[in-house]
Amino acid sequence: MHIVVLESSPNRHGSSNLLADHFIRGAREAGHTVEILDVAHANLHPCNGCVRCGYEGPCVQKDDMETFRPKILAADMVVFVTPLYYFGMSAQLKILIDRFCAFNSSLNRRHLKSALLVSAWNQDRWTFDALVHHYQTLVRYLNLDDQGMILGAGCGTVSMTRHSPYPDRAYRLGRELG
Repeated sequence: MHIVVLESSPNRHGSSNLLADHFIRGAREAGHTVEILDVAHANLHPCNGCVRCGYEGPCVQKDDMETFRPKILAADMVVFVTPLYYFGMSAQLKILIDRFCAFNSSLNRRHLKSALLVSAWNQDRWTFDALVHHYQTLVRYLNLDDQGMILGAGCGTVSMTRHSPYPDRAYRLGRELG
């Protein structure tokens, strides 16, 4: 299986990317190919809602989405990786997801597998609610096959994350993919 991991933390060596690293190691050990797209540091512009794409592209904006689109469409699985920022995903990941508008129909037909990896500073489980609901709505709308979520509560720093159960859970999620 070809997996595209969408890393969206502005901190390249942060907690959410640490979870991604463990997921990737497990997936590669299981024989899957993995491609990482650094969404946080990409040249991506927000969707402006012009709908000139007709929901199937091309988008009028010329940025890194031109490179990301074929990679996402060639994948068998997409993994959304984000820190929890103010009860939701990072703005960088949200921009990318909004740009799915320009290839909405193609994404829907792909029946991609998906997963969500999140790290958060605090340990209150309710702080994940809005993000989880957004992800579940995306899964439903795009006809994705959800393979699981790792919600890393209390993982605000890399050292906190390393000493938590979440890196191992992310590794096992990647390792056990069918």
